[in-house]
Amino acid sequence: MNTTEKQRYQEMVKAVSPGSTVGINCLKAFLVGGSICAIGQVIYNILEAHNFSRDDAGLITAGLLIITAVLLTALGLYNKLGKHAGAGSVVPITGFANAIAAPAIEYKKEGLVLGIGAKIFIIAGPVIVYGVMASVLVGLVYYFVR
Repeated sequence: MNTTEKQRYQEMVKAVSPGSTVGINCLKAFLVGGSICAIGQVIYNILEAHNFSRDDAGLITAGLLIITAVLLTALGLYNKLGKHAGAGSVVPITGFANAIAAPAIEYKKEGLVLGIGAKIFIIAGPVIVYGVMASVLVGLVYYFVR
């Protein structure tokens, strides 16, 4: 293939390739992820203003965000948000709740054991296992180094 053919080929590829939307996708992810975190911070501040301890306010905030994400997943709204927001909807705790709830909802027709029980951790299971194993390893290293 000579230089002229390579240039012509590159022009043809450029003509049929969709334009890059990386900048727009990053902006959407930032806005959605930031909004989820801002909502969590507002809930936390309200709870703290009502004399909840910092720990209790954090636990309640996380719980409310998780419950909201699961409800939005059950209604089919969280996946629509994810299509537009990309990583912005995946990174916060709500994304993890969605990753656990979505397979459970999808396979509920197969029953409690073979459907929900078997499929609920299909996506999040490896993350949980890795997190537990990493924390055990770090705990052992800390114990023996200390």
